[in-house]
Amino acid sequence: MSINEIQDEIIAEFSELDDWMDRYQILIDMGSEQTPLPAQDKNESNLIDGCQSRVWLVCEERNGLLHFRAESDALIVKGIVSLLIKVLSGHSAQEILDADLYFIKEIGLAEHLSPTRSNGLLAMLKQMRMYAMAYKAKATTD
Repeated sequence: MSINEIQDEIIAEFSELDDWMDRYQILIDMGSEQTPLPAQDKNESNLIDGCQSRVWLVCEERNGLLHFRAESDALIVKGIVSLLIKVLSGHSAQEILDADLYFIKEIGLAEHLSPTRSNGLLAMLKQMRMYAMAYKAKATTD
């Protein structure tokens, strides 16, 4: 499934709910469904700078596709990062770099987050794109 198809699914799921408390509940549910990171992955090098909550993000490349795993100590933030993982994980570095993540605006996520959570969202996205740039650069030098 393409990044845009996944985004369209998310938009459809969120548009069924008018109340932002219900949308927050979807995020919390998504976060609680995420497999916890092993203790060895919760280290300083996997910690995302710019998030008020603690968020650890791990990226692994398998068969030319990037796979993300993450965890946070805050429920909604854990849901936000799991949403980003749902959209970006399992795609090539180039697809991730080229992606226009319109679902964030379409579902109203950015406007319904506190400024610190919005900054955290941008920091998580920036880190995922940094991983994609690093893997792309590595692939061109191999």
